Amino acid sequence: MGDRRVGYARRMSTWNWQVLRAGRLLLDAGGMFGIIPRVVWERGITTDDRHRIELSHNCLLLESAQTDPALGRPRRVLIEAGTGDKLDAKMRDIFGLDGRTVETAVVEAGVDPAQIDTVVVSHLHFDHAGGLTRRVRAGETPDWVARKPGSASGDCDEIRFTFPNAELIVQRREWVDARANDSVMTRTYFRDHILPFEDESLTLADGRPRMRLVDSPRPFPLNRKPSRDEAPATDVAARMTDILPGISVFLTPGHTWGQQAVIFRDTRGRDVVFTPDVMPTAHHVGAAYSLAYDVEPFTSMVTKRWFLGEAADRGWTLVLDHEPGNPLQRVSRTERGWFDLTPTDA
Repeated sequence: MGDRRVGYARRMSTWNWQVLRAGRLLLDAGGMFGIIPRVVWERGITTDDRHRIELSHNCLLLESAQTDPALGRPRRVLIEAGTGDKLDAKMRDIFGLDGRTVETAVVEAGVDPAQIDTVVVSHLHFDHAGGLTRRVRAGETPDWVARKPGSASGDCDEIRFTFPNAELIVQRREWVDARANDSVMTRTYFRDHILPFEDESLTLADGRPRMRLVDSPRPFPLNRKPSRDEAPATDVAARMTDILPGISVFLTPGHTWGQQAVIFRDTRGRDVVFTPDVMPTAHHVGAAYSLAYDVEPFTSMVTKRWFLGEAADRGWTLVLDHEPGNPLQRVSRTERGWFDLTPTDA
């Protein structure tokens, strides 16, 4: 488990980073806006002829500003992995995939996928973790083969690790739910981007497991429903789990119970937070703008309030996971007791 510390200001390492666009994603507008009436959300949203809105698979590529003593070079970290290339033609059409993947984006950034040392995903739905593995190509030997129906996410049963030398970091609660397929959607946790990482025969080259599970403290105790406007009793810094020097994660439940945000300090002195599906686009800043796919919409609303409050008060730079426009946003409080977003630069 990661080293949990009080206060992320103690971090020593800083990070250079860039946004990677890992392809287009089209999702049903009603699903993306839940209980919000169409007459409200359509003021700022355009749909296609199949009532889908355009989203992006946004990922981050980090490189440590300091040399990692264990590597003798800067460490490279990927945050989020997108859908990848394994869905079949029917599913690619349903989701409007354009063939671009996180692997495409990493290579375009001048990095060999084998040079990624760590991958962190916010949660394990296919559009965030499917790209952890990929189709086997001509002349390759598969790393993992599906052995029973339903194991594969599309029409391929043989896969390779997209980032063969990277350790995967995810919340333990998310992993348990993914393994049990506990989700509102029937097909979003696919075994071909889950099971290979727990196979004890598929270790990293140095013998370490391919996956590290962390247990970050919950914002509220188990089996206790917070009130609508309640803030967690503990400081957010005390709920962070340090996973690498200068990088921490913390729980943002609602979309899934084990969803996490990722925070790091960049070389410009900013605290950058990769924001998962608690607020996938800038259009989701409103309190009730939760996804129909959320396991607990009320929890999403409570999480969004305290998350945006922390972002405003601490000056976080947010990177929104599905925003097709500028995903970088700053948060400020309004006179009416809520929050505004202001686009910023990298």
